[in-house]
Amino acid sequence: MSRHSLETKIGAVTLSNPVLLASGPAGYGLEYEGMIDLVRIGGVVTKTISFEPREGNPGTRLHETGGGLLNSIGLENVGADVFFSSKMPALAEAGIKPVVSLAAEDWDGYRKLLDATAKAGGVDIVELNLSCPNVERGGMAVGTNPELLAKYVRHAKDILPGMTVLAKLTPNVSDITALALVAEEAGADGITAINTLLGMDLDISAGRPVFKRVRAGLSGPAVLPIALDAVWRISRTVDIPVVGVGGITSVADAMKFFMAGAAAIQIGTAIFYDPALPEKIVEALEETGIPDALAD
Repeated sequence: MSRHSLETKIGAVTLSNPVLLASGPAGYGLEYEGMIDLVRIGGVVTKTISFEPREGNPGTRLHETGGGLLNSIGLENVGADVFFSSKMPALAEAGIKPVVSLAAEDWDGYRKLLDATAKAGGVDIVELNLSCPNVERGGMAVGTNPELLAKYVRHAKDILPGMTVLAKLTPNVSDITALALVAEEAGADGITAINTLLGMDLDISAGRPVFKRVRAGLSGPAVLPIALDAVWRISRTVDIPVVGVGGITSVADAMKFFMAGAAAIQIGTAIFYDPALPEKIVEALEETGIPDALAD
């Protein structure tokens, strides 16, 4: 039986298939080597990198709920110098396609980070994390402000000419499609939707919130309907590709995103308990082809 070609073009980059690992759960890309054939999938979105190393948030960082996983990691990472001198070469040597996730607390750090990315070499696609809910500055503060969102996307396109730039958007707004339009007009080559939803939980025995910052980001099965709705609406609002992420736990979930209008998908929380899922999705797509987006 013939296999369907799954090549997927986003901006100037052509992926071997539209199945990616989402930023965060897969670390810097090699942590799941031996559990997932990382060359078999379209690529790995790395842990978000900032210019300076970050220790992340104190206290509890992960907390399971009935419908998913709350996280308050706080963008812990090794920083740009170590990432580009050590982590990136290891990905290249392993034959893994990296999508480098970038974020900064302020404009100065953002400019330095983009300069470091431009000088590093070997990067042809980045995802701007403009929507992290677990940091005091930057993150969601940028992603909910249309003027700042446009400024950050435009600068990335100026400093990273020829690179494909994805803008990762937050669902914690009244209208995510308006922000998608802003990103498109600023030059983004694609939209990633969605990042985590704000949530919290309480420790009854301790009489306090589970997280020191009280609120955290919810991922997992509970966010699937919200992510599908966002992809459906964004894909009908912008003319650039939409990468769908949020709550995928099965092959069927993945197919729904393509039917909603996604050009590619990312799997995150599910790899903690089903690391075989990304390859299962690739196999299913090779057998059936990528579903067409449904008509309005």
